[in-house]
Amino acid sequence: MLRRILTAIVLVPLAVIMIAFAMANRQPIMVSFDPFSASEPAAAITLPLFALIIILLIIGVVVGGAASWFRQGKWRGAARRFERDLQKLREKVHALEGTAANPEGPPGEAPRRLRLRPPAR
Repeated sequence: MLRRILTAIVLVPLAVIMIAFAMANRQPIMVSFDPFSASEPAAAITLPLFALIIILLIIGVVVGGAASWFRQGKWRGAARRFERDLQKLREKVHALEGTAANPEGPPGEAPRRLRLRPPAR
């Protein structure tokens, strides 16, 4: 319940600010991708300023998230390796616990410590 209230306290003012920003910056602008011809660019797009800024923010979040994900790859690999090692150790512990519960081995069989070869003559 507290989390929903905090989310509302943060998101409602943020939404109001974004709507006010979009309303104040509705004028269309031309974004040119041609560095050689400013008057008649070969590749250009016209869109409202707020749309351009929001698109650039989204692209920045995606690029930053991808960079962070790639940088943390070695830690994810180490965590997977440790999980495999932990699973192997747990299996060994369970096997040893089973042996400790019945140190004599299966019924009708000689205890492990007595299973020795007779001495060579």
